[in-house]
Amino acid sequence: MDVTQREAIEHFIVRAAEASYVSILDAKPLSGGAIQENWLVTLLIHDGFWDGRLECVLRCDSPTAGVAISHGRAQEFQLLKTVFVAGVKVPEPLWLCEDRSVIGRPFFLMRRIGGTAAGHILVKNPGFAPDRIQLADQLGRELAKIHSVTPPHAELDFLISYDEAPAIHRIVQHRAFLDAHYCAYPALEWALRWLERHTPPRTIVTLTHGDYRTGNYMVDESGLTGILDWEFAGWGDPLEDIGWFCAKCWRFGKVTAEAGGIGARTDFYRGYEAESGRRLDHKAVHYWEVMAHVNWAIIAIQQAQRHCSGEEHSLLLALTGHIVPELEWELLNLTEND
Repeated sequence: MDVTQREAIEHFIVRAAEASYVSILDAKPLSGGAIQENWLVTLLIHDGFWDGRLECVLRCDSPTAGVAISHGRAQEFQLLKTVFVAGVKVPEPLWLCEDRSVIGRPFFLMRRIGGTAAGHILVKNPGFAPDRIQLADQLGRELAKIHSVTPPHAELDFLISYDEAPAIHRIVQHRAFLDAHYCAYPALEWALRWLERHTPPRTIVTLTHGDYRTGNYMVDESGLTGILDWEFAGWGDPLEDIGWFCAKCWRFGKVTAEAGGIGARTDFYRGYEAESGRRLDHKAVHYWEVMAHVNWAIIAIQQAQRHCSGEEHSLLLALTGHIVPELEWELLNLTEND
């Protein structure tokens, strides 16, 4: 963030916060995220409702295009506002700027929350949320609150609605991608066929987070502080979020802790069922765990392609492509008895 960008952001916040003067005391880039950029920003605001020092996170697009299905910042900001009102524990959304003349890209600011989101740390360090039974339960409850938002919803009219079952919608998308790709992925084709043969019927449709997993929530010494990263949210089967959270590929090596590598599946389920009032179909959750591995494999291929094409040179993107064989192996294990 250069001097010109800092000054432009300060002028924007003066207007948005109805302040007399705003100064950026500090701005540091945050690590992680192949699709968005995040900056930790310390503001000093003079006058108005926000008068005083304010710790924020500024979120904007990566310099190059991200995964095609991810939302823009204006849409993500609206999603954040909607779930904040619904009582979901998320960072408070503050201001959205869609004027590209400010820093060249849309961005928004949200209140900073404490803790860490690093999955490889959370699964191993008991200093963060030492009561893992409570953490798994709370994550289940927060997910149920997200799923309390249902269509139609005026503030979320940009989300795509479709008539077919959410699982069929995913399968059609993935098959189209694989058919158009220059490489063959037989194990992924096998998994898609398995998913077709075992497709659950269309049931309720709710707001789904789309990337609800360890690594996308913040935890400090006392427990959960907030759910992050809403760029893949949409209308779908709520069990898709359950399957994604519990999928082996998102346990960060702690494979025996089936709830995101941080706790027991039973504790996570208990919290979800208590908050939602619905019993979980364990067989259907398994289906969505298979889908989760296919989803992640497709995303990994897309991210590696961004690097290999020269679109964005990134070690993170390049390394992501190397996980595809591991995901294919797990898919064969998950479907071996059928």
